[in-house]
Amino acid sequence: MFTLKLIIRNAFRHKLRSVLTIVGVAIAVLAFGLLRTLVGLWYLGVEQSSATRLVTRNAISLVFFLPISYKDRIRQVSGVRTVSWGSWFGGIYIDEKHFFANFAVEPRSYLELYPEFILSPEQREAFILDRKGAVAGRKLAAKYGWKIGDSVILRGTIFPGQWEFVLRGIYRGAQKSTDENQFFFQWDYLNETLKKTVPRRADHAGFYMIGVTRPELAVEVSRSVDQIFRNSLAETLTETEKAFQMSFVAMTEAIMIAIQIVSYVVIVIIMVVAANTMAMTARERIVEYATMKTLGFGWPHIAATVFGESLLISGLGGILGALLSFPAARWIEVELSQFFPVFTVSPLTIGLEMAAALTVGIVAAIFPTWRAATIRVAEGLRRIG
Repeated sequence: MFTLKLIIRNAFRHKLRSVLTIVGVAIAVLAFGLLRTLVGLWYLGVEQSSATRLVTRNAISLVFFLPISYKDRIRQVSGVRTVSWGSWFGGIYIDEKHFFANFAVEPRSYLELYPEFILSPEQREAFILDRKGAVAGRKLAAKYGWKIGDSVILRGTIFPGQWEFVLRGIYRGAQKSTDENQFFFQWDYLNETLKKTVPRRADHAGFYMIGVTRPELAVEVSRSVDQIFRNSLAETLTETEKAFQMSFVAMTEAIMIAIQIVSYVVIVIIMVVAANTMAMTARERIVEYATMKTLGFGWPHIAATVFGESLLISGLGGILGALLSFPAARWIEVELSQFFPVFTVSPLTIGLEMAAALTVGIVAAIFPTWRAATIRVAEGLRRIG
């Protein structure tokens, strides 16, 4: 009990220095946690991919299209339950600052393949029956104040022109992590317009989504589909939805590695700062430690005092940083929902934050603890006066 009281009193003897150190540790821990969360969420789409969905695209690149006639031959493959198709539209709303994911899809089969997009039966039917109908995610609709029946105009980039849609549905995600910032409309509307304006681009889809009857058939179905179109003018590459998502994540893998490195560098920097603070503290108290030794206190007691002070300061900083992680994550989720539909700090991340804070305290205390525990009485008392 005496040691604990001594640790607490010593920790806040220089209040300003201690508070600044605690705040520094808290900011470092907060940054570490948010960066780790960002890396984890970057792979969220990969982790939540369905094991029963496959994606077929052009074997050369996703920018090359596939004939729409492929759908009938894919349906004949054993193990295939549902086939849908679509194209990345790449339209811009108002200006480049208001960009969001938008697709042209076959409505019935697409909604069947993606049950995580929940629509009311009335809205689903209205979307299917209206050729110019479109569906938007709940967060996207809330951002722009869209309501059912509103007209939405997108400026095409891949498909030039002004494209007008009528909002027939607003979906919500089956889970909190479901992306509610997407916009999709009928592929037939796109195709019929292309037949009038650019006939050579009509009757082509950017990708096919395939639903298989059982997850274990995914590899077999993928091989069968690609075998059908081998040596054709448009060969295919079929892969699981997880592999398809991973191919996009891989493009930014270097950035993710850099972010992870930065998260560790932040901890190392605050570790150096905390070590310097503890070294200053130990240097200022050399006389006190020497006096304690003359009174009969052993080196374990002195070491525990110094070590405990460092752990207390870093621990308080870690707790403060962990608590700040929740409002910070909430702010990011609200303000940057277009990029991060979900930004939730996991219990694992909180654990890593506290581990990082305690590591800072332990490393920062090593040299000061050794210095205080090994100080000779004569050397310490020599500094009096």
